[in-house]
Amino acid sequence: MPQLNPNPWLFIMITTWLTFSFIIQPKLLAFLTTNPPSDKTPTTYNTTPWTWPWT
Repeated sequence: MPQLNPNPWLFIMITTWLTFSFIIQPKLLAFLTTNPPSDKTPTTYNTTPWTWPWT
């Protein structure tokens, strides 16, 4: 069964994984987040419920 021959696919998978792990991943992790989390407590607003005319 030729589907079970790992000869070309194992090398391709390992090469792809190493490329991602050592080249692409550090570049992606070096980016700063555009919305960093803050330590502020969220503000809550006191709102009144809407009175629907048909209820």
